[in-house]
Amino acid sequence: MHIPGDWFRNADTQSVCSALTEAGYQALFVGGCVRNALLGTVVSDIDIATDATPETVTMLGENAGFKVIPTGIDHGTVTVVSGGIPHEITTFRRDVETDGRHAVIAYADNVTDDARRRDFTMNALYADPDGKIIDPLGSLADLEARRVRFIEDPVERIREDYLRVLRFFRFHAWYGDAQAGIDPVGLAAVAENLDGLSALSRERVGAEMKKLLDAPDPAPSVAAMRATGVLSIILPGADDRTLAPLVHAEASLGIAPDPIRRLACLGGEDVADRLRLSRKEASHLASLQSASDLMKSPDVLAYRRSYAIARDIILLNASLLGQNPNPDDLELAQMGATARFPIRARDLMPEYQGPALGQRMKALEEAWIASGFQLSREALLALPDES
Repeated sequence: MHIPGDWFRNADTQSVCSALTEAGYQALFVGGCVRNALLGTVVSDIDIATDATPETVTMLGENAGFKVIPTGIDHGTVTVVSGGIPHEITTFRRDVETDGRHAVIAYADNVTDDARRRDFTMNALYADPDGKIIDPLGSLADLEARRVRFIEDPVERIREDYLRVLRFFRFHAWYGDAQAGIDPVGLAAVAENLDGLSALSRERVGAEMKKLLDAPDPAPSVAAMRATGVLSIILPGADDRTLAPLVHAEASLGIAPDPIRRLACLGGEDVADRLRLSRKEASHLASLQSASDLMKSPDVLAYRRSYAIARDIILLNASLLGQNPNPDDLELAQMGATARFPIRARDLMPEYQGPALGQRMKALEEAWIASGFQLSREALLALPDES
């Protein structure tokens, strides 16, 4: 069996493989690029596993004229750039010691050892430079069934790196069979190992949660996180009951997923800090969670803030009620977002100056908004000053 697509046949990628194979080493595509190719989804990153050490990969890459970057040299990884395409090349590895966050690794000389240290069976698939599938652990059946399973003992895999708990739910959201549900053995292992989650860095947790919530429909995975106790540890106070209605509302309108919108739906305590959101993300989340914003009409909110904010709040309100958004509300938001106040300060001068000018501008703008953005410049200028 061979992987479909042409990405691995690219001359720049093949030249990287040749630099290794012509020196007597293996060059095997692995992980996401193989998984995604077999699932028919986009291949964005190219990972290559090899029995050559990082020092050897560096030497061979530089001798071939490639740019070599020691991106993860301590973990056996270097990035070889060919034709502008980064290829992350990692030496076959096996774990010697782990503490739930970091692993002490040793290089391995065979692909089976390398496969056994990975997290899920669907990530332990390899392909040679010709695209021929290599399946050292018999993982292909799981991928074909869209079954997200830990490799061998799930408890052992989790205790090697507790972030795999979140990856388990994230991978199910992106690649799992929603009808078949989440692997019960994996769920049981997760429920038995909740204590390790507190040791994870907030940056790593935040990155995983945003990736999970960016999936087309993360609701089943998040519900499973709640059922196992993971959600209350990661986001105390979060409530996922309105997430599924939100996802449905987004889909009904053809609106792309947005992790921050979905975080606003979940709620919780100190979300921005617990997930180490960027300043921009935290500001956006605060806007969506603002009770005052929720009280404004869609057109006013879109005028004051933006169409995106108004649209998201319309979606969030609809999800709270378990309904689809009202199309009229979305039309109002579009109107408000494009409305332009027709009065300029110079229109009121010299009659008004200083603070009086600002007060008059504000009063006229409020009158214009109250009219549904309909009053003309002339009508506004004709309004009596009642201050």
